[in-house]
Amino acid sequence: MALSFFDQFMSPNFLGIPLIAMAIALPWTLYPTPSTRWLSNRLLTLQNWSINRFTQQLLLPLNQEGHKWAALLASLMIFLLSLNMLGLLPYTFTPTTQLSLNLGLAVPLWLATVIIGMRNRPTHALGHLLPEGTPSLLIPILIIIETISLLIRPIALGVRLTANLTAGHLLIQLIATASFVLLPLMPTVAVLTTALLFLLTLLEVAVAMIQAYVFVLLLSLYLQENV
Repeated sequence: MALSFFDQFMSPNFLGIPLIAMAIALPWTLYPTPSTRWLSNRLLTLQNWSINRFTQQLLLPLNQEGHKWAALLASLMIFLLSLNMLGLLPYTFTPTTQLSLNLGLAVPLWLATVIIGMRNRPTHALGHLLPEGTPSLLIPILIIIETISLLIRPIALGVRLTANLTAGHLLIQLIATASFVLLPLMPTVAVLTTALLFLLTLLEVAVAMIQAYVFVLLLSLYLQENV
């Protein structure tokens, strides 16, 4: 029984063909295509307004150089949000519960911000490794600590997203299993457990949205340090 709880995190296969690529590409087919008409329908208007508001809030602390990342960060936010939300539906697979996928997104984007800082502002980028006014004896130790904290950033991004989604999915499945087991034995307790499951599902929806936003927000903060 304990192993079956983790079956939901296994990459789906059909006739030996992995379907994770289909799960990753599915969200893009669900969004309406922008129209060339002067007036859009309500769904397109709401979609455009949401993307514009998010992009404005995200790029507010960045300078003009960082605004080149607007399309990339907005697309990443929509992508992660869609995968997280679709993964809450029954009989679906959540690609963002895979650490390999999250690290595959986090490492290249974090590395791009570091390379931009080293290329455009090398003195400022290297200055983060040593705070001003540091005593001479602490300089080697602080450089090592700051270097480790810099290198661990993409790992923290990927692990944070994976751990939050995995824990939420496991908790939902555990409480749902408890509800089915308790239903013939203690119906009252089963009803209370089902109510708790409903509240937990609402919380998991909020977590799916917040974690996608936090992932992109931290990337924007890393970008802010290097532009």
